[in-house]
Amino acid sequence: MELINVFSAFGLSASAGLNAYIPLLTISLLAKFTKLIQLREPWNVLTDWWIIGILVFLSLIEFFADKVPAVNHVNDIIQTFVRPAAGAIAFAASANIVSDIHPVLSLGMGLLIAGAVHTAKAGLLRPAVTATTGGTANVAVSMAEDFVSFGISVLSVVIPVVIAAIIILVTAWIIFRWRHSSDGKSRSAA
Repeated sequence: MELINVFSAFGLSASAGLNAYIPLLTISLLAKFTKLIQLREPWNVLTDWWIIGILVFLSLIEFFADKVPAVNHVNDIIQTFVRPAAGAIAFAASANIVSDIHPVLSLGMGLLIAGAVHTAKAGLLRPAVTATTGGTANVAVSMAEDFVSFGISVLSVVIPVVIAAIIILVTAWIIFRWRHSSDGKSRSAA
């Protein structure tokens, strides 16, 4: 069962790649008010009221900054440093709950996962949406990102096996697409 619960760490750090503060706030609130998460030292500081207040404040700033044209791009630049760090914290805090994964490995995994999701979002998805819609769809896409970040955060804690299934399906789809595209290239070269 412990291995399945590590998937919650993966889901939370991926969620941080979309929105830095939603998964941290989810961890904080669920640890504070439920038995779903019980954080060990030093991560139990996330349940302190002043940390929760800071996370709520930062969540509101990111929520509104990401909806304003031009400000959203500046926000993504700033979040290039924040989201991977938030992913590292989310991974380490949640992985520490279920196993004795070394903290450096946990922080590194969270950093890489959140960084990869943020790079795809800020470097590929958002510029494509802005270019194809003239920026008119940015608010809707931002709302969708927040919703997905929240959904993944909650599912990661409540039903980590769903996150495991999603990771397996996405990985299989990527491998299929990669193999399919490399087969097409080799046929056209022949």
